[in-house]
Amino acid sequence: MTHAPTPRAEQGRLRDLMLVMLAAVMFGTVPYFALSLTRDGMAPQAVAFYRYLIAALVFLPALWGARAQGRVVIWGVATGGVMALGWVGYVRALGALPVSTVGVIYMSYPIFTLIIGWVLWRDRPTLRALLAGGLVLVAAALATGVAAVRADQWVWVLGAFAAPAGFGFGITVLVHKLVEIPPMARISAVSLGSMLGLLPLMAALTPAQALPVTLQGWGWVAGIALVTASVPQLIYTYFAPRVGAAGTAVAGSIELPTMFVVGWLAFDERIGLAQTAACALILASVMLVQARVTRPFFGRVATEDPRDTRFSSTRTGRKL
Repeated sequence: MTHAPTPRAEQGRLRDLMLVMLAAVMFGTVPYFALSLTRDGMAPQAVAFYRYLIAALVFLPALWGARAQGRVVIWGVATGGVMALGWVGYVRALGALPVSTVGVIYMSYPIFTLIIGWVLWRDRPTLRALLAGGLVLVAAALATGVAAVRADQWVWVLGAFAAPAGFGFGITVLVHKLVEIPPMARISAVSLGSMLGLLPLMAALTPAQALPVTLQGWGWVAGIALVTASVPQLIYTYFAPRVGAAGTAVAGSIELPTMFVVGWLAFDERIGLAQTAACALILASVMLVQARVTRPFFGRVATEDPRDTRFSSTRTGRKL
């Protein structure tokens, strides 16, 4: 006999869902802070460095607690370095391309997840994953089509794809390696690795390129570290497991429309038909597979039902 959920339980679920949606909106504000800082004179690698700084320091005790699993921690740190270098390309692209275009490119990471998972881990994607990947591919083509991107901007398009490539790599490492350490330790390992990977690039900068030059600039640094990283990561860590995998994926899909709104409101960018269609295709791909990993390095084990293999590899039983 099943019991209907109580009004208090329903209110709690709605609250949890709204918090996950809030986290997705916060992730979607990355272009505002990143572009504001680069226009203020900060180098892209410094922008990426500050984004990971607070998370690396705040969650360091959790990483220390996982020190017995040294090999796994090393995987996390190395993955963070790869992702950080990709994110530098993302920030550079924001300075040359519309926010909506860069946002759609970033959301193409499922394609890289499928490819990298197949090449490195011999994961066989399911039919739904392939169909969703096809939608993402069409969306990226629309957003970067001849009508949307000038000939002299293609180098930045290629640079923008470095971020979803690094993200896709990070997801596969999470699925195959990092599930052995707690979520907080994953965040710390990846954030610490991102900082270490960016340190050589930071050392080559002048003070004006590495530090904010205005009080408002320091506010943007705090924003990119807290609003787009540490706080939403904490929200996902605690509330995504309560919402569940499907609910988290659907709520997280609001991230891309948020990027579009940021470009429109903050930078007066026009959202054309191609970008709108691309956004719709990205959302459709999320609904199609109800992807379990909307953000890497936290919450996967807690939100995944091990009995549900709809989107698993037939070889490994792991989700793509």
